[in-house]
Amino acid sequence: MTPADTAIASLAIANRVLLEPHGLTEAHCHAALAEIHGHRVDHADLYFQYTKSEAWSLDEGIVKSGSFSIDQGVGVRAISGEKTAFAYSDTLSPEALHEAALTTRTIARSGGKQMPQRISDTRSKLARQRELFQGQGPMSLYGVADPLEALSSEDKVALLMSVERIARAEDPRVVQVMASLAGEFDVIFVLRSDGRLAADVRPLVRLSVSVIAQSNGRREQGSSGGGGRSDFLVFTQDALTQHAREAVRQAVVNLDSRPAPAGQMPVVLGPGWPGVLLHEAVGHGLEGDFNRKSSSVFSGRMGQRVAAKGVTVIDDGSLPGRRGSLNVDDEGNATQRNVLIEDGILCGYLQDSLNARLMGVPPTGNGRRESYAHLTMPRMTNTFMLAGDRDPAEIVASLDRGLYAVNFGGGQVDITSGKFVFSASEAYWVEDGKIQYPVKGATLIGNGPDALTRVSLIGNDLALDPGIGTCGKEGQSVPVGVGQPTLRLEGLTVGGTG
Repeated sequence: MTPADTAIASLAIANRVLLEPHGLTEAHCHAALAEIHGHRVDHADLYFQYTKSEAWSLDEGIVKSGSFSIDQGVGVRAISGEKTAFAYSDTLSPEALHEAALTTRTIARSGGKQMPQRISDTRSKLARQRELFQGQGPMSLYGVADPLEALSSEDKVALLMSVERIARAEDPRVVQVMASLAGEFDVIFVLRSDGRLAADVRPLVRLSVSVIAQSNGRREQGSSGGGGRSDFLVFTQDALTQHAREAVRQAVVNLDSRPAPAGQMPVVLGPGWPGVLLHEAVGHGLEGDFNRKSSSVFSGRMGQRVAAKGVTVIDDGSLPGRRGSLNVDDEGNATQRNVLIEDGILCGYLQDSLNARLMGVPPTGNGRRESYAHLTMPRMTNTFMLAGDRDPAEIVASLDRGLYAVNFGGGQVDITSGKFVFSASEAYWVEDGKIQYPVKGATLIGNGPDALTRVSLIGNDLALDPGIGTCGKEGQSVPVGVGQPTLRLEGLTVGGTG
């Protein structure tokens, strides 16, 4: 489908799911926006959302739980200067929409003369949508079909049972297999006071596999998984085998791990998921709200060197099928490829409409929210570092004594200072350029902006994560993607147990 076809199909689905069943029309939406504009505001919008989600989990060879839920509602927002008024309703009806609009207007009112403003014309929504897509508009990054309908319940159970069999057959030391399958069918519809109208139908699926291996009384865990904006058919037999074997491999490797050394040392980070360190330690500091409020370590540093030469950091919400991708953001703006750091120089922040307007720059398609019950804020989509020209094997071989961190578990970061702590779920001790043995308990401690200046070698093996990332900010969670090539960083602090 072309972008225009996808957008028009999304709009038709949104109308069928969010408006028609509840007696709502576009006229009701315009009336709600007109009600808000009875008072002076810079911007107002309506965000309708319908989310159908499903999850299945397996443990001890049995599919022990399954869940299914439907959530729907509308968020009504008005912005005046830096102030935001917001109300939402989990009931969809003309009356509920009107009440939410009145509530938002009441919150927004701060005295002074009311200034009614004209809301955009009421031409056919399809006509206006076609007009929009003659210029820059939403893309066609994924299909509009309901991913939950791709497999029957019996097939979903069989899929999880297949993961169990593959994992146990891979190694006799596997004593427990846990797997989960989750899917979501999300439909959003945005109507703004400037006349923009946008809809998006967002499929999302994920498979997670975790195994425990035991040997000589020692138990260790490994995990794998993946997904994206697709349907359950993406989990082919080959994909199931790959994830099950990877989880077993990690667990078995950790059975032979030794206590991690501690101290300051060079560290090599593997490609793909280790980009979560970049996401947490650097990405949040590049979001517009933190920089507008001067609470980020990157505030006021536009055009300055903030990383080593060769370091280029991108946030791109327009990658087809990726977990962090969106045809439009939650304000109806098209997502795009945003260069944040180029060859070590800071050249961009991530913006939603509010912060972009206040900072005098265009929005970047990064206005995101967890649901209709949450406010929009600038958030990452798929954030990654571009590849360099070095062979990954040569980068590992360059270590005289140091840590090779292949995979990460959890981590924490302070946005204001940039300080981070990350735990490595798979790491190796390297001496004289050769991997010696796996280590356990290694944590990386440092400062995000400082760590970027310590990058000395950049591999040619850029990889994105398999589709497992979820980002939290101010109590809101959204799906994201991360990635990077193999990197060598000098003088990181490693916390260990050895």
